[in-house]
Amino acid sequence: MHWEISKGWRAVPDLRLVDTRSRAFVGGTLANDVLHRLREDIVSCTLRPGERLRFETLREIYGASFSTLREALSRLSSENLVAAEGQRGFSVAPISRADLLDLTDARVIIERECIARSIRHGDKKWRSALLSAFHRLDRIEADEVGQLVDSGEWEALHSAFHEALVACSGSAILMEIRAGLFERARRYRRISTMVRRLPRKKSAEHRAMMEAALAGDIETAQNLIATHIRRTADNVLQAMFPPLEETAGT
Repeated sequence: MHWEISKGWRAVPDLRLVDTRSRAFVGGTLANDVLHRLREDIVSCTLRPGERLRFETLREIYGASFSTLREALSRLSSENLVAAEGQRGFSVAPISRADLLDLTDARVIIERECIARSIRHGDKKWRSALLSAFHRLDRIEADEVGQLVDSGEWEALHSAFHEALVACSGSAILMEIRAGLFERARRYRRISTMVRRLPRKKSAEHRAMMEAALAGDIETAQNLIATHIRRTADNVLQAMFPPLEETAGT
């Protein structure tokens, strides 16, 4: 089952969306700026899953020509954030239970392997960098305690911490695959924060992963990262894709 703007989105009454569309110029060139802003608006769900992307509307919002917009949308299509519909144009890629489950399984496999390799190969420099990345993330999580929706600064520090965990994996190919999956999961992470009813104690989860990695405990670190990833997926699944038997009578 796909989840699109015409389906589950409006069915969740407490899904709070704020228009976070960036109007600041970034990226160095207009093409890169439009690409960046479109990507962020899709990931933040300002542009909702399944929403048709009409060129006239996009041109007014992003101040770009049709060719620049088409180039950006084609790039986002290769990132699985936009769906190309032939002559019908483009739409924001829908999300689905099957996609989330498949993505989650792939991430768990890759992250478990990367963190194991990183712990085996990690040196003093790696341990120091990991500890620093954790403390930077921990500080902002303390500042944002009680918030349901994470800030852009938190997202950047969160990404840096998870990258630090696996920085010594020793495999450029695995790291490239991991980075692609991590980025692809960003929209689901954002949705998870939007449908969450209570703040999640992420700091404790991150601390446990950091401590296991620094202690050289590969099995514990692998189990913790797997649980961490699946907890986000489970939150989205429960809110957006409840079991059929639970919705049959509604």
